[in-house]
Amino acid sequence: MLNTISNISHLDRNNFFLLSGPCVVENEEITMRTAEKLKEITDKLGIPFIFKASYRKANRSRLDSFMGIGDQEALKILEKVKNTLEVPIVTDIHLPEEAQMAAQVADVLQIPAFLCRQTDLLQAAAETDRVVNIKKGQFLAPESMSFAAQKVIDSGNSRVMLTDRGTMFGYGDLIVDMRGIPKMQQLGYPVVMDITHSLQQPNRTSGVTGGEPDMIATIARAAVAVGCDGIFMETHPNPAKAKSDGANMLHLDNTESMLRTLVNIRACIQA
Repeated sequence: MLNTISNISHLDRNNFFLLSGPCVVENEEITMRTAEKLKEITDKLGIPFIFKASYRKANRSRLDSFMGIGDQEALKILEKVKNTLEVPIVTDIHLPEEAQMAAQVADVLQIPAFLCRQTDLLQAAAETDRVVNIKKGQFLAPESMSFAAQKVIDSGNSRVMLTDRGTMFGYGDLIVDMRGIPKMQQLGYPVVMDITHSLQQPNRTSGVTGGEPDMIATIARAAVAVGCDGIFMETHPNPAKAKSDGANMLHLDNTESMLRTLVNIRACIQA
């Protein structure tokens, strides 16, 4: 997997690939524990696996929200996951100057949905020669992602993925339009469905984002049935105590059974 991620088109198309892990690096124990379990599950089920955790969360509702343990410390933990388990890493970047720093560890640089139109950020990510995963803005139509992708292409990097994470519905909810998956695939890029972020309920009065984790399996099954190339899903050993996005994460203990169902659905649609 470490060798094939440099060219996303070489990923195993007999199965979906998985981007998964805790929302943010909280400490080494939780990060390694989650990565080890996900590696064990995906090896068993034959799912290409990319470990996901943000080294810093820049988009927070409140000033006192947890942002991270420090960029360099978090990146060292991600590097340990990568080297110990021999899995590729995906992490978010928020500013152009972060691209080269994150690229020292990450195989995939992820552009957050709110930043998907930021030209300088897309160009900086492209210039690292890493795979660039661009999340569709909650405010954009699927077809509009062609322009974000083209910025990366025009910057000399053809390794692009697009990720749907829902569309704003009113002020405090998101909806998932499954038509977006084939529409973005028609643009010529692998398309990932971000299951857990699609179930966020932002702008809560407390300043803490809510969610509907009981709907994770529903969105995941639908996305795989539609034919998405990859699944993005945040998971944690104890979502209730997670320092970011706990309200919409899947419990680590429930991951294997859900992924097994998704593998069976994938097999059915390819039969």
